[in-house]
Amino acid sequence: MLKLYTYWRSTAAYRVRIALNLKGIEYESLPVHLVKDGGEQHKPEYKALNPQGLVPALVTEGGVVINQSMAIMEYLEAIYPDVSILPIDAIGQAKARAMAQMIVSDIHPLNNLRVLKILKNSWNQTQVDVWYAHWIQQGFTALEQMLEGSNFSFMNEMYPCISDICLVAQVYNAERFNVPLDDYPRLMEINQRCIELPAFKQAAPEAQLGEVS
Repeated sequence: MLKLYTYWRSTAAYRVRIALNLKGIEYESLPVHLVKDGGEQHKPEYKALNPQGLVPALVTEGGVVINQSMAIMEYLEAIYPDVSILPIDAIGQAKARAMAQMIVSDIHPLNNLRVLKILKNSWNQTQVDVWYAHWIQQGFTALEQMLEGSNFSFMNEMYPCISDICLVAQVYNAERFNVPLDDYPRLMEINQRCIELPAFKQAAPEAQLGEVS
């Protein structure tokens, strides 16, 4: 069985949980608390598994460790293709990956826990909140425009794809920090459709609270 090192409120781990659930893949969840005792991800035993000291990390049935959520989801797509998280055509796949990377590479890294911790050393909470909201809004504005008149995304497709997975996790994070999202009706429609699906509900941070200690 696959093993997933995860944290209930990690945006990146949330993505992988969704992908696993959509594909119907059984896995063992191994919580790594990112805050308790200075962060369990920094302990030697976890750093030996994932030298980057981040979650998620997936251990394959063959014992190989894969880190980074996009790489994990691409691996799952290659090994378990029956339920796909990519569009059928090459253009659709490229667009899906591009939109996912806009979230994963251009929005999320600027707003994750380790960055906010550094900012709080020099800034007050209001300044940190402005920083956080700026990058969410910049990225979401571009994504909203890209969806206009498009036949791509779960809004118009039969099944969620990799960009929808990334979007839902990032919307959760934005709402957690009270970022106004009224200017993104297409994104919010996609998010709402997705979070009503069992695979997304089961992957939601609140559904993992039994693992938090």
